[in-house]
Amino acid sequence: MLSRLRADIAAVKERDPACTSTLSALLNYPGLKAIRWHRRTNRLHGAGFVLLARVISQWVRHHTGIEIHPAATIGKRCFIDHGMGVVIGETTIIGEDVTIYQGVTLGGTGKETGKRHPTIEDRVVIGVGSTVLGNITVGRGSKIGGGAVVIHDVPPNCTVVGIPGRVVVREGMRLETIDLHHEDLPDPVVEMFRCMQRRVDRLEARLARDEDSASERDTTTFPSGETGQADEETCDTGG
Repeated sequence: MLSRLRADIAAVKERDPACTSTLSALLNYPGLKAIRWHRRTNRLHGAGFVLLARVISQWVRHHTGIEIHPAATIGKRCFIDHGMGVVIGETTIIGEDVTIYQGVTLGGTGKETGKRHPTIEDRVVIGVGSTVLGNITVGRGSKIGGGAVVIHDVPPNCTVVGIPGRVVVREGMRLETIDLHHEDLPDPVVEMFRCMQRRVDRLEARLARDEDSASERDTTTFPSGETGQADEETCDTGG
């Protein structure tokens, strides 16, 4: 128990430069408080004290702004930064070294029973205001961009952006460190429009060159400075 608490505190200090000490992590980070209480409510829920576990989880929600169902499974060194508005559903499974920012929802869809919430594998970063819905898996080392809505499985080491979430493979590279930069992710729709604009620019430049060439052919100038039309008129007069 104590070793897990040390690991959780180390995760806060490692991923938030504003955390300057262990005491600061314990006193000032609602995400850490919510996870500590979840460890307790999870044990109560597993022991059959379901109502008591739910009551405590709602009390924690009131004090931290983070709602974690007691039955959810959360791995080591999970870091919930700021945390206000975070909701983690009943059958959610979160791996190790996962980072979750404020306003994230790990929710279900409809009223189905059984596994109905996401599985988040190790070293995943879930950006501000993101929503991950249903019994899907977000692969190891992936990043969910801020505000994305994810409803399909995400392969490992990918990024997801947009509504609905679109996967952008990151060159198949395995992430050995936790990359927290979720604010600057590629947007395939924007890239598509940029590509179209570049093609339009090239077509307009080619059209302009063709028009200039046609204009030069139509206005051929002779050495005397007179045009071909004038020479024809002169020849007709002499006849």
